[in-house]
Amino acid sequence: MIERDFDISFIADLALREKQIQQNYRPIIAAHKWFARRPGTLFRGLLLSEFESRPLRDVYYQQNEFHGIRIADPFMGGGIPLIEANRVGCDIIGYDINPMAYWIVKREIEHIDIDSYREAAEHLRDALEEEIGPLYRTRCLECGSPEAYVKYFLWVKTKTCSSCGAEIDLFPGTLVAQNVRHPKNVFVCLECGNLTETDDRENPGKCSTCGKPLLPSGPAKRNQCRCPRCGYMNAYPAQDSGPPTHRMFAIEYYCPVCGSHHKGRFFKKPDAHDLSLFQEANTRLSEIKSRFIPDDIIPPGDESSRLHRWGYRRYKEMFNSRQLLGLELSCRIIDEVPDGRIRDALATNLSDLLRYQNMLCRYDKMALKSLDIFSVHGFPVGLIECESNLLGISGGQRGITIGSGGWLNIIDKFTKAKAYCDRPFEVLHQGKEKRIISINGEWIGDTNGSAHGKAQRSIDISCSDAIMKELEPASLDGVFTDPPYFGNVQYAELMDFCYAWLRKLASKSDAVLEASSTRHVNELTANENMQRGLKNFTEGLSAVFGHMAKALKPGAPLVFTYHHNALSAYYPIAVAILDSRLTCSASFPCPAEMGASIHIKETASSIVDTVFVCRTTGRFPRRWLPENAQSLALVVEEDLDKLRQGNVKIAYGDIRCIVYGHLTRLAIWALRNKWKEESSTEEKLGNVAQWIDAFGALPAVEKHLKLGSRNAPRSHAMMVREPKPVYETADNQISF
Repeated sequence: MIERDFDISFIADLALREKQIQQNYRPIIAAHKWFARRPGTLFRGLLLSEFESRPLRDVYYQQNEFHGIRIADPFMGGGIPLIEANRVGCDIIGYDINPMAYWIVKREIEHIDIDSYREAAEHLRDALEEEIGPLYRTRCLECGSPEAYVKYFLWVKTKTCSSCGAEIDLFPGTLVAQNVRHPKNVFVCLECGNLTETDDRENPGKCSTCGKPLLPSGPAKRNQCRCPRCGYMNAYPAQDSGPPTHRMFAIEYYCPVCGSHHKGRFFKKPDAHDLSLFQEANTRLSEIKSRFIPDDIIPPGDESSRLHRWGYRRYKEMFNSRQLLGLELSCRIIDEVPDGRIRDALATNLSDLLRYQNMLCRYDKMALKSLDIFSVHGFPVGLIECESNLLGISGGQRGITIGSGGWLNIIDKFTKAKAYCDRPFEVLHQGKEKRIISINGEWIGDTNGSAHGKAQRSIDISCSDAIMKELEPASLDGVFTDPPYFGNVQYAELMDFCYAWLRKLASKSDAVLEASSTRHVNELTANENMQRGLKNFTEGLSAVFGHMAKALKPGAPLVFTYHHNALSAYYPIAVAILDSRLTCSASFPCPAEMGASIHIKETASSIVDTVFVCRTTGRFPRRWLPENAQSLALVVEEDLDKLRQGNVKIAYGDIRCIVYGHLTRLAIWALRNKWKEESSTEEKLGNVAQWIDAFGALPAVEKHLKLGSRNAPRSHAMMVREPKPVYETADNQISF
């Protein structure tokens, strides 16, 4: 059982490593973007702990087969719990109210013939190369070859001066590239537009072309920009003026002729031919009748309203004409693929490609690559945008793809994802050595892709609200899920960006895609635009947990991950578990986020989730049931020590979330016998809050942890010095 056999330090070490470069450990996630996927290593560890009797460290790198075990996930999202359960032979049932989540998980688990996929993908790219390949060529400044490949076109937003009518470039700064992955810093001159390379980033000197001073800061600041011709101060954005306009001002390219002996990257100012190629794309787009470019209106929302402020009203306005031309032609080729599974795979690829093929992508001046539109889990509208080469650039004999954001990149990732399904592996770290351990006999899919390949598995995945699907009582061996977090990213608003294209291309494959949007009135998110708050979140979560609890076999676990910066966001968790007549028998910490993530780095947020284990009946150690804040501090310290053994560097936010998890578990235990399901939601939330407040909440526990100011605690030996209570013996269990 998980309570007895889950190994925090072992799984924490694996999960932490996985989250740094997750697709290296779980290539399946590269099938398509989804948000905040939890570590596959965590759910593998949980499943093995529950259904294997041997120690977790002994079985983790071995083949496991749980034939006949039935696992459900009512919030499947990107599908991690279901994929891990399917991999070890479980029958799986998954629900998600979002059509994109449903589509992505179907494509992840659905078996395809990789050779047939590669053949179709190569045909797609070859056809595109013939049609539009020349639109991504430029002349090399070093050797004069006209066949250099453009990696990225850089565009600056422009505005017409409200006073004199001049076109103004909205440059926030003039630095194009840093001297990190390139020998020198690259600046654009605001006078002549040429690029100058310089050693000093703070004092770049003069433009090498016109001799004017290079000014690191640009004229656009705080939504205002002074016209260089008349001096009038213009405000931006102007939402009533339509989508913003752009001017191409720089190109990063790759020259295969002189690339082997050239130091650093290749940069240039667009010449007349570069500009004419874009005009050619614009003309060609106007001459074809679009079949797949969506005309969908962008509805208002917590995230999408930001687009409205910039004048975007339809999704197609977020792309330039070269991107629209390439995407339309891609869709036409995909639509002609006869094999349904291969066609759906390529449609999924195109949907994922959209993240890089739009005019909201930014250029990373340090890493020198395109950042996809969802890199900050929102719709950030910058002043400098990056257009990636649609086809991608092959590195020749080395087989390395140059640049990011093109078809080659997407095809390569998807191929690795599906190859992993046929031959899953784990990564074993032994000191500085890293070994890939193939787990022979395990596989992911509805059908085994091996040469012997007749085996099939039971997979039931649907786009639906979990409470609307009937499940037989006592029919589930477990529920493993990663539910929505209160106030989380508005996934549906973001995914509509991809969905608008996917439904045009693939709706004939699945009626689910006939829905006009991925948004749904029953989404479990806090959404100001849809007037959903804590009460809605609580009631929705309670309904789903209750529905799942009725289908669980006696004593079978409902396991889920959760973390939030606010203690009040944990109250719905307690209410949902109590309403479901479950008891929380364990709350374990595990790393679940990458510390370097843009939305985590240098914030007080946590990278650690609490894993809640809930059952109708079971046993857990008595020491997990402290009577006061001082005793709870001992339990928290034990968790922290195990995380440190797993090489997790603890931050204050992590400690806070661990404490919140334990307080939630204890509140459930204390309130379970007198719980009244018929009480109002507000009253139930108040009861949970009242109990936690009476216990002392975070301040009472924190006082005994001797924390530094919002830092990790000092060494374990300097913690609470109180002798451990006599009931903390390992074999002393509480039954429920």
